Amino acid sequence: MKIITILGARPQFIKASAFSRSINEYNKSGTKKPIEEFIIHTGQHFDKLMSDVFFSELEIPQPRYNLGIAGLSHGSMTGRMLEEIEKILISVKPDLLLVYGDTNSTLAGALAASKLHIPVAHVEAGLRSFNMRMPEEVNRILTDRISSFLFCPTQTAIRNLKNEGVSSGLSLSGDIMLDVTNYYKGKADELISLDTWGVTKNHYNLATIHRAENTDDKVRLVSILSALREIADETPVILPLHPRTLQLTVKLGIQDLLKGIRIIEPLSYLPMTKLQMNAKTIITDSGGIQKEAFFHRVPCITLRDETEWIETVELGWNIIAGANKDKILEAYKTASRGQKIKGQPYGDGSAADKILQTLKDAYL
Repeated sequence: MKIITILGARPQFIKASAFSRSINEYNKSGTKKPIEEFIIHTGQHFDKLMSDVFFSELEIPQPRYNLGIAGLSHGSMTGRMLEEIEKILISVKPDLLLVYGDTNSTLAGALAASKLHIPVAHVEAGLRSFNMRMPEEVNRILTDRISSFLFCPTQTAIRNLKNEGVSSGLSLSGDIMLDVTNYYKGKADELISLDTWGVTKNHYNLATIHRAENTDDKVRLVSILSALREIADETPVILPLHPRTLQLTVKLGIQDLLKGIRIIEPLSYLPMTKLQMNAKTIITDSGGIQKEAFFHRVPCITLRDETEWIETVELGWNIIAGANKDKILEAYKTASRGQKIKGQPYGDGSAADKILQTLKDAYL
């Protein structure tokens, strides 16, 4: 069996590590029906942290193909990717194409495969923000429509698809990011020290800002940074900040708002995991980090007006504050540890094995 996996951003590689590991373990079991995985990196998000160390540290297979397509408009990027992925699909002739999440790479891969009548498997299917202004929302809806296997992380995702009239190919796999978190948290705890940042457990806050809706809107960015600065007066705030966002604060003349906030460069996965695990509160506009905060039982404040991960809100670990300074500060006052988790909304940490078993049952 041949599987082509499409990846375009660092979080997708991290998620894919769990599935690739399941394939390797299956192949090492002595099976007479091995599975061969071909990874295509579209290059959508250039990330200097994705060095050889990144792949070796997290045991992630190196991509077979690197398309280097980045820095273009949504239409140009998706079109170029579709064209190049199609060439590889025609050459390799895979049995299946697998995609993760909601990037332009996800949609391009799914479109290329569907036009060649190659079945598509979508990991993280059924997620909805119900905000069609988000490019990610468009990508995930279209990808779900042309996928044969829809691996849903939660019952909510299953419900979303059924409400849209999708009833075949649905699987409740659980969240593959929980697999990854469980696998690497011990390693992060062992190898990384909080002394690196001069902080101690529960005596700092961790913040991230990367979404264009926040970084490219001066009013929202000023409001968020003002709140972080005020929080930092009480308890340190560590903010790994992309150089582009840092330059933007200078261009907008608001760099003084960073004073008092501990600005550091973006981190690789293990150091970021260490900071997440031990933070007093996580303040973020990242979808993935909202979940990771939940997995680590750290209160989260989300700098967006909606979330796909509503279970984190319903269970009291996540507060949606948007970019409103007063709401962020109020959320910070009320966020607390110690709630009991009822049930396992994201599964038991075996999503990769469940996904692989479903595909094996279908093909082998």
